[in-house]
Amino acid sequence: MRAIWSGEVTFGLVNVPVKLYGATRSHDVSFHQVHDEDQGRIRYQRTCEVCGREIDYEHIDKAYAEGDKTVVLTDEELDSLPAEDNDEIDVVQFVPAEQVDPILLGTSYFLEPVGRSAKAYVLLRRTLEETERTAIVTFTLRTKTRLGVLRIHEDLLALQTLRWPEDLKEVDFGPKKSKVSAKEMEMAAALVEQFSGDFEPDQFTDEYQAQLRTLLEEKLEEGEAIDTDATSGKEGEQDDPGEGGTVISLMDALERSVRTRRGGEEKTTDGATTTDGSGKSASSKKKSSGSKKKSSGSKTSSGSKKSA
Repeated sequence: MRAIWSGEVTFGLVNVPVKLYGATRSHDVSFHQVHDEDQGRIRYQRTCEVCGREIDYEHIDKAYAEGDKTVVLTDEELDSLPAEDNDEIDVVQFVPAEQVDPILLGTSYFLEPVGRSAKAYVLLRRTLEETERTAIVTFTLRTKTRLGVLRIHEDLLALQTLRWPEDLKEVDFGPKKSKVSAKEMEMAAALVEQFSGDFEPDQFTDEYQAQLRTLLEEKLEEGEAIDTDATSGKEGEQDDPGEGGTVISLMDALERSVRTRRGGEEKTTDGATTTDGSGKSASSKKKSSGSKKKSSGSKTSSGSKKSA
């Protein structure tokens, strides 16, 4: 695991050297976009609206629009701001954990102790645990000054960002006044009791992502995939395109890739094979529902076409 930040936690005169690591990751399947006609990959370009050219990142500045005026800031100007050089997580207050509104909580990070001795790290962690307090901190990450909370997670210190109060939207709606009877409250409490228990995160699964991975694995096993290089036209670039040859060579490459994946004419479980004029298999008997599936955690091809 790679650290994304290093510095010190400071409270009073105590400095705790630490490294910062992202504590969470996404388990969602990652998709990209392709052309539905030839499965060529769709990419986005950074195009200047004035000169019409594609611009490299090194020539892109940040700008802020205020009405009919726009202010441009260079990287040098942004780097000159004092917050850029701050490498401290400064504890400003210790508060009861229940006073931190969960709606303010953001991204989580783990803190690793640095140095030959972890005594200061352990001291801060045990202090938070025994006093049942949460530390409110300020720090700078990726050029932005942030508010956060420092809390314990098993044997580690965990840092979680907090949204600034002005980030919360003001709303102009709410529930109308309603009279709730004592009997209704009693029944509601009884219902809560029936559903009560200890929170065990492992008992919950993302059924949509599990079914999505199963679908992708089935399409891979049945040969319903194309060569990834073909989606970017890499095979077609090796041929002499001639007039209009780019489209033709790409289609040829796609058809060759499909035939290669399917072994010429795809063999089905009952041995039957038919093809239409484009070379695509027109009949492929589904595998039995009892067929052994690959693990849902296995990697899938980034070139798989999204099922309709």
